[in-house]
Amino acid sequence: MEACHSPEQFNVTSYAATAVAVVTFEAFAGMWINAFIVSVICMTWVRKKTLNSCEKILLLLGCSRFCFLCITWAYSFLSVIYPNHLHVHPTLQLLSSAQSFFTCSNFWVSACLCVFYCIKIATFRNSFFIYLKLKIDRIVPWLLLGSALFSLVNGILVYDFTNKLHCNNSTRQGHFWKVKIKTDEHFFTFYFITGFGYATSLTAVTSSALLLLFSLWRHRCNMQTTSMKDLSMDAHIKAMKSIISFFVMHSINFICLVAGMIYSTKEENPIMLMIYVFMYAYPGVHSLILIFSNPSLEMTLLRILPCLKCKFCMTQEL
Repeated sequence: MEACHSPEQFNVTSYAATAVAVVTFEAFAGMWINAFIVSVICMTWVRKKTLNSCEKILLLLGCSRFCFLCITWAYSFLSVIYPNHLHVHPTLQLLSSAQSFFTCSNFWVSACLCVFYCIKIATFRNSFFIYLKLKIDRIVPWLLLGSALFSLVNGILVYDFTNKLHCNNSTRQGHFWKVKIKTDEHFFTFYFITGFGYATSLTAVTSSALLLLFSLWRHRCNMQTTSMKDLSMDAHIKAMKSIISFFVMHSINFICLVAGMIYSTKEENPIMLMIYVFMYAYPGVHSLILIFSNPSLEMTLLRILPCLKCKFCMTQEL
């Protein structure tokens, strides 16, 4: 136990301190934003005794992002300030597993939201698409359940992988080559399954975004030719901008996740710091976009902000 309190663990480099500061700022800002979404939807749930499909997805997305940011902050803080405590079994395994579970959940539930918007808003005359539009409210719970199950599998794989690495570190030198082969095989299996899941999610987001953009653009052209009023036109343009921003952010997040897996073994790499900056900003920034694209959430936020401003001014006067 004496080693846990040794002064060496407080020898924090400027890179590590910067990374922790960035993660702390982004994590707490993102937690506040997602806590707001969860609290508003929960109050709606209590008031109306039910939730629509969009609210169910936003509730699960807000919860997964809030937990992801909490776990991420705890992991970053321990890895820099108290590294000895982090490597005590099973702290590292549990934190890595939880972080992977919520990362995967965040990615898949975001994809579910994009698919839901596509089916609900897009207008196609295909019989299968019409069937999905009619049944989407029944399909959403199954999509969310599938996302949770896949995320759970991913979390279990991460726990098993980190646990094997921990055990292999204490293996005798004579078995090093055999251990390395087993570790490489496990490493490949884990990254193949994780990468396949992320790639499938990105494919669903890309397909949904392109279909929805095509549908909205066609509808916009029809409104222009029939000389319809600007109010509906502005709503469609706003929807298109929101979808494009979501698609771009989701794609960059996917690239950062893949790059994070590649550079994760290289410590104090400036590229990793850039990856962290975007990865931990994404849950907060995208949730903020969702707030301003949802009338109920936007109205609640705009109603709360003046109250917070008044309270802040009163405290300043005192």
